[in-house]
Amino acid sequence: MRPDTRAAGGTWLGMAAAAALMLAGPALAQDTPGAAEAAAEAATVNTGDTAWMLTSTALVLMMTVPGLALFYAGMVRKKNVLATMMQSFSITAIATIVWMVIGYSLAFGEGGAYVGDLSKLLLRGVAENWDKPFTLGSGDAAVAFTVPETVFLMFQMTFAIITPALITGAFADRMKFSAMVLFTILWLVVVYSPIAHWVWHPNGWLFALGALDFAGGTVVHINAGVAGLVAAVVLGKRVGYGHDNMSPFSLALAVIGASLLWVGWFGFNAGSAGAAGARAGMAMLVTQVAAAAAALAWVFVEWAVKGKPSVLGAISGAVAGLVAITPASGFVLPVPALIIGVVAGLTGFWGATALKHWCGYDDSLDAFGVHGLCGIVGALLTGVFAYGPLSATTALPEGTSGSTAQLIIQFEAVAATFIYTAIATWILLKIVDVIVGLRVTEEEEREGLDVSLHGERLG
Repeated sequence: MRPDTRAAGGTWLGMAAAAALMLAGPALAQDTPGAAEAAAEAATVNTGDTAWMLTSTALVLMMTVPGLALFYAGMVRKKNVLATMMQSFSITAIATIVWMVIGYSLAFGEGGAYVGDLSKLLLRGVAENWDKPFTLGSGDAAVAFTVPETVFLMFQMTFAIITPALITGAFADRMKFSAMVLFTILWLVVVYSPIAHWVWHPNGWLFALGALDFAGGTVVHINAGVAGLVAAVVLGKRVGYGHDNMSPFSLALAVIGASLLWVGWFGFNAGSAGAAGARAGMAMLVTQVAAAAAALAWVFVEWAVKGKPSVLGAISGAVAGLVAITPASGFVLPVPALIIGVVAGLTGFWGATALKHWCGYDDSLDAFGVHGLCGIVGALLTGVFAYGPLSATTALPEGTSGSTAQLIIQFEAVAATFIYTAIATWILLKIVDVIVGLRVTEEEEREGLDVSLHGERLG
């Protein structure tokens, strides 16, 4: 959720005020409010923006439970369905508490260029201003919101929930539940929150650099994809990988999950506008276009290569398009969104088929192949296609699309996220391995995690 620093006065509040004046027309021209009235209006929460952000928050939460839970559960074997759903459900609870206690403060506390401070530990100061709009940052870079901080932090919480949940797709079928819990806590504090601060807080160094990430291409998808790749390599391949039948248990569940992800993504992207306005409308439109284009691109290339279009390919392609358009959604127009979708569909197909077989890692549900690679594609193509009037950056002149300077900035943001996430995730996994051990035994893995970890069976 990158604030629009090109808005009047550097704030969405300025945009809202300008829009209100335009709509009011001659009546306001004849009866312009004085300084006191204007100050009172500025201190009032915008109910329309708040309603949209509340709706978007619910949509993004739905992406994890039940969306991602069903999507991932449908793609594992029957003996691991409940354990896979348990991971998404448990992470929803774990991330909520971590975010409340310290994560939000590290991500959106003032701090410096690399991490927030502890000024919002246990949400200190939020309750006292529950009924007022708030300002993120200070000085010239400050961004004013028309919604209360409770809504903003809850919206951001849903991003902190889905990001570690996405990682579980890379190590499906083989990580201990205790290891997953401990890793999630540490990863949210050490990796997710600092990167969110880099990109989305006005004090963050990538924010100051001018990196564009409207709704989480770097913060969510590259972050989760790279962490998933590292986890897949550290844990090693599943028992029987390449020999046993590992066909999905229920593609019907996976389709339902993917459909919920698609719908929920409108909250993810259009909600990141921070207000119910024109930018949210454009973000919603380009999200739909990119998802559709990527789904078709994946299906048609698979049809050409393998002779048949698959259901799994269609839903994977749609998710690939949604991932790629995420960083660009508030900054590009529909035709570039179509191009981004097609490129994402082809990239995702390559990453989920050829790449992981060439490299020999077992990314169970293609967390890196879809989220990591397509997140990188989307972040870089944002620099190519970002439209000046939408771009929220001074690197693009008004009325132009893309620039070499912006592409270089996007590359720097991608590289920084990739390197930091890879190193930090590797260290955290090694720490967790020492404390509780990472992987279940071979016997437990063969029996299935539903029984060995949770003592339950699916039917």
